Amino acid sequence: MRLTRLACAALLVLTVGACSSDGDAGKQAEAPRLTAQQEIGASEGALNLVVWAGYAEDGSTDKAVDWVHAFQRKTGCRVNAKVADTSDSMVALMNSGQYDGVSASGDASLRLIYSGTVAPVNTNLLRNYGDVAPYLRDQPYNSVKGQMYGMPHGYGANYLAYRTDKIPQKPTSWSIVWDKNSPAADHVVDYDSPTYIADAALYLKAHRPDLKITDVYELTREQFDAAIDLLKQQRPNVNQYWSNYLDEVQSFKAADNWAGTAWQVTAQLAKSEGAPIATTIPDEGATGWSDTWMIATRAEHPNCMYKWMNWISAPKIQAAVAQWFGEAPANPKACRYTAKGFCSEFHVGDVDFYRRLAFWKTPVADCGDSRGAVCVDYSKWAELWSQIKG
Repeated sequence: MRLTRLACAALLVLTVGACSSDGDAGKQAEAPRLTAQQEIGASEGALNLVVWAGYAEDGSTDKAVDWVHAFQRKTGCRVNAKVADTSDSMVALMNSGQYDGVSASGDASLRLIYSGTVAPVNTNLLRNYGDVAPYLRDQPYNSVKGQMYGMPHGYGANYLAYRTDKIPQKPTSWSIVWDKNSPAADHVVDYDSPTYIADAALYLKAHRPDLKITDVYELTREQFDAAIDLLKQQRPNVNQYWSNYLDEVQSFKAADNWAGTAWQVTAQLAKSEGAPIATTIPDEGATGWSDTWMIATRAEHPNCMYKWMNWISAPKIQAAVAQWFGEAPANPKACRYTAKGFCSEFHVGDVDFYRRLAFWKTPVADCGDSRGAVCVDYSKWAELWSQIKG
C-alpha cells in the first residue's frame, strides 16, 4: 500500500524548466564568503520550499501521510512546497530567489554553494545534527573546507536492477549494461542526467586502471573523454533514459527494460505490480545519492527554514519520510519507528555498504588535489550528455 500511494504522489510531480545558467558555478574554485545564521528567531509565518516528491507531504496525497500540518501548528510557519523532478530543475528554481530552502542532491548542492545561492548553516542550531550518521556529515557534496551547508536528510544507492526472467543469473558486473554484446542489449535503461557520466567513469575505474581514475566526479579531460566514448558505444543498446522513476517502473513491467540503473523504490514498485525484478550492487560498486536540506542565502523566512530542518530531521519524522519515499534516513534513531526490517533493507548505519557508493557530487574544475583546476566542470558534462542522448 505504501508503494502504491507513493506512486500516486509522484504522478503529481510538476516538471519545471531545466535551463539554469549555472555553468559558472561548476567552474568556480571558491565558495563565496557568507556568514551562517547565529540564532533562530520568531517564525516569519511562511516557508517556501523546493522538494523532491514525497518530502513535504501534507495529507493531500494520502490523508494518513502528513507531517506538514503538525509542523505548521507547532511553528506557525505555513509551508508552500514546489515539487521538482530533476536536480537541474531544483537549481533553476533556487536561482529564482523565490524559495527559502531545498532538498538538494549532491549533483546540485555544489552548484548552489559555489553560485552563492545557498548559505552555510550553523550546526549548533540544528538540534538533531549530532545524531546524523557521521558518514553523511562534512562530505564533499554538502560542505566546503569544513563548513557545512545544510542538514543531511536521506540517501540511497543507484542499484543495478534487472528482470530475472530475462537475466536469470545475478549480474556481478556492470558489464551487463556496458558491453556491446550484453544479453540486455537493446533493453538497457540509464538515468537521464549529466551525472550519469560518473557511472561510466566508475566502470572504467575498475576496468581501465591505466586511466588512473580516483574520483568519478573529478575527471581530467582524458578520463572524461574515455567515459564519453563508453557512453557513445553504449547508446545503441539503450532503450530508455529516465528521470521520473515511474516511467522506468512501467518499462520494467512491460519488459522493455531488462537491466539498468534504478532506485530501490523503483524496484519495489515494479515488483509490487508483478514484475520479476531484483537489484544488486556489482563488484565495481555503484553511484548513489544523498540529499541535504539547504537554506537560501536570500531566504525570506530563514527562521522557519531552520525550524523545518530541525523538524524534518527528528527521528519520528525521518521514519515517516523514509518509509513513504523509500530511502535510508540520515538519522539512525528513526529506525526505532520504522517497520520491522526496513532499516536492514535500506542498509541504515551500514558503513561498509556506504563505502561502496560514490555519492553524487557536482563536477567542478578544481580536482580537489594536487592536479589543480584541470578537471572537467559540470557545464561540459551537461553539453556532452545532450550530444550522447541525441
